[in-house]
Amino acid sequence: MAALSRIRMHLSLHQSVTLQFGAWLIPALTSTFCHSRLFSATSKSNEPKRSVNPENESLLENLNLMGVDVKMARKRQPGVFRKAITNEQGLAQFLKNKGASNEVIASIISRYPRAITRSVEHLEQRWKVLRNFFRFDEEIVSILARSPESFFRSSDNRNLEKNITFLTSLGLNTKDLHRLLTTAPRTFSNRVELNKQMVMFLEEICVELGDSNPQLFAKTVISKNVYILIRSIERVKKNIENLKAFLNLSDPELLAFLQGTGAAILDLSNEYLKKNFNNIQQQMTSLGCGKADINKLIITYPLVLYTRSNTMTTKLDCLLKGGITIKQIIEKPKVLEYSAQNIMGRLEELQKVGYDFQKNGISILDSSQKRFFAKLKKLSAVSDD
Repeated sequence: MAALSRIRMHLSLHQSVTLQFGAWLIPALTSTFCHSRLFSATSKSNEPKRSVNPENESLLENLNLMGVDVKMARKRQPGVFRKAITNEQGLAQFLKNKGASNEVIASIISRYPRAITRSVEHLEQRWKVLRNFFRFDEEIVSILARSPESFFRSSDNRNLEKNITFLTSLGLNTKDLHRLLTTAPRTFSNRVELNKQMVMFLEEICVELGDSNPQLFAKTVISKNVYILIRSIERVKKNIENLKAFLNLSDPELLAFLQGTGAAILDLSNEYLKKNFNNIQQQMTSLGCGKADINKLIITYPLVLYTRSNTMTTKLDCLLKGGITIKQIIEKPKVLEYSAQNIMGRLEELQKVGYDFQKNGISILDSSQKRFFAKLKKLSAVSDD
């Protein structure tokens, strides 16, 4: 940390010539246009138009030399390119000193060009906050590489520190923080009071459902669904109410569901969750499934509620045509996690070696690509013999 405080780099400033005009002259409006945009009633007006700052040519030259994807950066935050003062060279040197490669630096600026507006002093302070919780600079570099927004979105270093301190007080570890920073970075630009409100709400839900460890419940839900802190309390509350009603769960059953697989779907929009539940219910009913089967499918694999109706239909059709029963799908619903194309490809490969799903089950479909092909290789060798 002592070495960190000694780092002082000079700002690379770029001054672009900005045309300055006099005060706006707002022409009188005729009664015909009193409710419309402000413009002169006459088309041939010599009054000066509002100036737009030109892009900083020196900045563009530097970014091109650094390997930045200027087209991407301009599309994401065009206003940065019209700023007279930027700090791209200071930023690059700062990140290099922390172990970032030129490629990573270029990628960060390409995806979040506002990064070049931060002063070296600000960067040092923000880095220091994160180093209080992460042991190595490499960990922070990896966070920035995946999500530049987590570091550059907000300029409020004190709020960042408060948020991390609060979240770690719940029992969240550095692995959880890493996931939050890279996946849901807006969590840390929220006011800490806002995050506290969501945690308090989760703790109240826990108590209402009869549990005596509300802090552990809140920590568990957040660690299983990193998006929940950037959703509204109203959305999460309605989803909990709907899930309880849809699945006809008792308080202890709902508590277990929310602490387990159910946490992953609490951030869905209320309408999307409701619509997809109804679609799945209709599809499964048409295949002869009862309420208990539908509930088992969703409780075992609630991520199925992310799946659109037509996608779900395609996946089910592929599996059923491949010789798999709906009962097997309910028992091993994670097979629905894969794309229809992936499912079809695996089914074709297994048919070539005469795989019997009724005899051997469908677990082979719910395996990583590496394990699937390793198993397929063994099956091929046996069939050749």
